[in-house]
Amino acid sequence: MLREDFKDRRKHSVASVPAWLVSILLVAVAGVMLQNAGFLPGLGGRAAIESRPITPRGDLADDEKATIELFREVSPCVVHITTLQHALVRFNPVKIPAGTGTGFIYDDAGHIVTNFHVIQNADAARVMLADNSIWKAKLVGFAADKEIAVLKIDAPPSRLKKVAIGESGNLQVGQKVFAIGSPFGLDQTLTTGVISGLGREIESVEGHPIEGVIQIDAAINPGNSGGPLLDSAGRLIGVNTMILSRSGEFAGIGFAVPVDIVNKIVPELIKSSRLEKSRP
Repeated sequence: MLREDFKDRRKHSVASVPAWLVSILLVAVAGVMLQNAGFLPGLGGRAAIESRPITPRGDLADDEKATIELFREVSPCVVHITTLQHALVRFNPVKIPAGTGTGFIYDDAGHIVTNFHVIQNADAARVMLADNSIWKAKLVGFAADKEIAVLKIDAPPSRLKKVAIGESGNLQVGQKVFAIGSPFGLDQTLTTGVISGLGREIESVEGHPIEGVIQIDAAINPGNSGGPLLDSAGRLIGVNTMILSRSGEFAGIGFAVPVDIVNKIVPELIKSSRLEKSRP
C-alpha cells in the first residue's frame, strides 16, 4: 500500500514539472554537447581556431602599376559638374540641382570642357575639383552639333591641372583606353577597356550627325558624360559622350567624340564665346 502510494506520488511529481523548464534543460544539454564537439566556442570546448596567416602578395603586375600611375597623374584634371535650375519655393527664387556630369581642365585659365547635353537645360553650374573644392562656373560657349561645351571657373592656377592632349587620327581597334568620370554621381571613378571601333557616326542631342566617333567597351554610365577618354600614356583622345543601351545603363558600347575635333573647336569657343542667353 505504501509502495503503491509512493509510485503514485513520483509519477505526479514528474508530471508536474513545467514544460518550459524541460525545454531549458534540453537546450542546455544540447549546448554542452555541441560545445564539447567543437561546434560552439566557450569553456570546455575545443581551442578557438586562429586566423590563417597572410600570404605575401608580392609586387604588382606591370600593367597594374601603369594603370595606378595613370589614375594618380590624370585624376586631378577631372572635375565633377552639377547643374542647377531656377525654381520658386514659397514664392522665393532658388536654384535646385538639375543633373550631374563630368568635365576636365583644359588650360591654366580655368576652362572646363564637357558635353553640351550636360549643361543644355541648366541655369547655372558648379564645378567640384579633385580636391573637393567647389567653384561657380560660367558658360563660355558651346557647339551643340559636336556635343562640346566650355565652362570657366575662377580658380587659382595652383589648383588647376590641365589634361595632356593626345591625337585621335592614328588610333587602332584593340588599343587600351581609360575613362575617368562620375557615373551616378560617384566622382573620380576609373573604368578601363579597349577601342572597339573607329569612324562611327552618332547623332547629337539636336539631331546633327557627329562623324569619326570612337567606339569603346570601357564602362560608361549616366554621369560619365563629358569626361576624358585617355590612352595608355594618359593623354586625352576623346570626350565620353553617350552609350548605346536599351536600359539606359552600360551595355558594353560607348562613344567618345575624338580629341582632334575637341582640340579644334574648344579654342574657337573660347575666342568667339558662342552661347545663348538662356544658358548658365
